[in-house]
Amino acid sequence: MSGTPEGTGSAADSIRSAVTERHPAVPAAPSAQAPAPAVPAAADGSLRARSESRDYQAAFNAAHLAMAVVDRDGLVVTANPAFAGLLGTEPHALAHRCAADLVDLAAEARTWAAYQEVLRGRQARLRCTRRLKHPDGHSLWTEVTLGPVPGTGNVLLSVADISDRRDLQARLRHLQMHDPVTRLPNRALFFERLSAALEASSYEHGGGTGRIGLCYLDLDGFKAVNDTLGHRVGDRLLTAVAARLTQCADQSGYGRRGGHLVARLGGDEFALLVEDSTGTEQLADLARSVLAAVQEPFDLAGQRLSVSASIGVVERTTAGTSATGLMQAADTTLYWAKADGKARWTLFDPERNAHRMTRQALSSTLRPAVEQGEFELEYQPLVDLESGVVRGVEALVRWNHPQFGTLTPNRFIGIAEEDGSIVQLGQWVLRTACRQARRWQLEQPGDAPVFVSVNVAVRQVWDSDLVGDVAEILAETGLAPQLLQLELTESAVMGSAGRPLQALQALSDMGVRIAIDDFGTGYSNLAYLSRLPVSVLKLDGSFVRGFRYEEGRHPNPADETIVEALVQLAHRLGLTVTAECVETAGQAARLRRVGCDTGQGWLYSRAVAPERIAEMIGTRPGADDHARTPDQAGRAPGSGDDGQSPAAR
Repeated sequence: MSGTPEGTGSAADSIRSAVTERHPAVPAAPSAQAPAPAVPAAADGSLRARSESRDYQAAFNAAHLAMAVVDRDGLVVTANPAFAGLLGTEPHALAHRCAADLVDLAAEARTWAAYQEVLRGRQARLRCTRRLKHPDGHSLWTEVTLGPVPGTGNVLLSVADISDRRDLQARLRHLQMHDPVTRLPNRALFFERLSAALEASSYEHGGGTGRIGLCYLDLDGFKAVNDTLGHRVGDRLLTAVAARLTQCADQSGYGRRGGHLVARLGGDEFALLVEDSTGTEQLADLARSVLAAVQEPFDLAGQRLSVSASIGVVERTTAGTSATGLMQAADTTLYWAKADGKARWTLFDPERNAHRMTRQALSSTLRPAVEQGEFELEYQPLVDLESGVVRGVEALVRWNHPQFGTLTPNRFIGIAEEDGSIVQLGQWVLRTACRQARRWQLEQPGDAPVFVSVNVAVRQVWDSDLVGDVAEILAETGLAPQLLQLELTESAVMGSAGRPLQALQALSDMGVRIAIDDFGTGYSNLAYLSRLPVSVLKLDGSFVRGFRYEEGRHPNPADETIVEALVQLAHRLGLTVTAECVETAGQAARLRRVGCDTGQGWLYSRAVAPERIAEMIGTRPGADDHARTPDQAGRAPGSGDDGQSPAAR
């Protein structure tokens, strides 16, 4: 038997195995000296083993890295002075101590489970970071590593002080997560905090309000400051604004954890995040204080500046809220504040946002809808006020949307004009309307042919060859140019110059009739009438509604005087006049008396399918309704859309 106690021998073996694993022995070089006297093999092996054990024990004790050998039960077998010094004690005092308690391995369930797996030999290694309390009172960050010692069943525990590295990482993270100009948290830290707040709230039960708020701020006209005074002054302004925003947030004192964060998201955009908000009124109060604070003049090194801000305010429950969704709502609301006039705050409105989302959905599907045949045309008759016979029809486009149902032009024409798809849609409407007008002419050769009136946007003139398109379609369909009328709004025609005016003149020379729609509501520059190739004026329905004397109404008689003067002026210039929104027989009679040529409105017909127009050609539409009141005839006085005013714009 060896004279070394069993426990000591086991520890020595563990130390030797551990150090050997890290520092494998290097074979000795051949010696040139004479060989030493022969020693029995067993005795030589025993001496060498004891010598190696002493060497490894010395290396273990001299190591600057804190180390301890731990048995399968998690108890310290032996520890080196560095480990004992880290804990403020002596090495022998650590024997049989619970290693997990010494380095706080039981603080986290996941780490504790991994530690147990290492002790059982089911996991090769564990590495974790722990914050330990030093005997002198200060805390230090350590990296704890555990791994098996081969052939012994024990585990080597090592603890490295990484406080300096952690401090450096913290400084680097601060630089990475903060804006260098204002020293505020930047976009990355803001989203990290926002995501953490939403995640924490989803796991809490009764500990908070379960709500979150955001003020999204943008300075009005900041670019002008940079452009005129330079970026140095601009940076000073941003820093001053940041200070005021921070002061507003501090004075508010929102959140049980100081749950407000002021961040610069980039450029002149700032955000104030309120965790555990109590409702929209709280966010509204914060927005008001921020708006007032920013509007106070700034003194920047002798430069006095006044700026304003626009703020989008969002407040909602955290349940079902994502960071992306919250920021999208805030960005939309900020856009509303800008569009509503700037220097104000605006609260998120779900209904307004739903309308915006619908508009976006329509915009994204408008172009494909033309190719997929989702549009159709209805036609509203233009009736001769003297004879009551249909002289023409106005083509009104409808969109049979697969999701939103049948949509009238006021829902999508504006979108089409903005994104340019009006050109493609306009070509389809023009071709379809001309083809239909020609079909009526061929199917009813005994009746006078009716003209078809099609609305045209100015963008169609700028972005396409409208003259070429019209000539091609007329040739393709066989429709005479005199049976096509193009309608443009008064504001578009009166402002025409250059290419639009040349196009209108070319179309007029071709024989196509040009009509000014909604006349009397735009520029009303009568001097243009003598210079533009216009053949028809369509009086806006607001004038015609002034002709209503039924049902005890007493409209302003000036409306009739104005209409009579416009009709006389148009006739002297060789123009014909069409009245929109004719609802009653009384209106028709008065319009006829002042000399108006044609009428359009629910008195005669709503916009209907082509088959119904074919039945009206050569007849007097609406004649049976002349004796009935608007309600009896199934019409809604004062309502808009296709019956009252052309809705193809």
